[in-house]
Amino acid sequence: MNGIEDLEKPSKEEQKAAIVSYDALSAMLEQIHSENPEIEIEETNERIKIPLKALRLLAKILKATSQGKPISIVPIATELTTQAAAELLGCSRPHVIKLLENGNINFTKIGKHRRIKYQDLIDYKKKMKAEQRRLLMEIMKADEEAELYDS
Repeated sequence: MNGIEDLEKPSKEEQKAAIVSYDALSAMLEQIHSENPEIEIEETNERIKIPLKALRLLAKILKATSQGKPISIVPIATELTTQAAAELLGCSRPHVIKLLENGNINFTKIGKHRRIKYQDLIDYKKKMKAEQRRLLMEIMKADEEAELYDS
């Protein structure tokens, strides 16, 4: 797995190619009924079977690439170090360790090293975003009730 620091934004040329490819692939996906459609690589004339789920994932990758977003594919069961988890969450490694020790995020310990499942980090991140949204709405409601906004 490449590290988070290895991610690069797609170039303008890659974005343009991704837009064209995404449009063609998404239109084609609507017409496919087979679970393992066969595609042909034009440059080699080779035909290969690709699982439909993989083609749908490719469409998502192309869409994100066309928008200039860097892409990384991480298997759900991947376990990360505390440093990698900190980079993913955008916080310090000691803060991640505190979150782990307080039971906010599940982890396993291998010797002295803590390992965190990627999915557990994503779940925690979603939970925190929802909590931030809820608190923001609460603050906005209190401000409205205090008539701090002009009409």
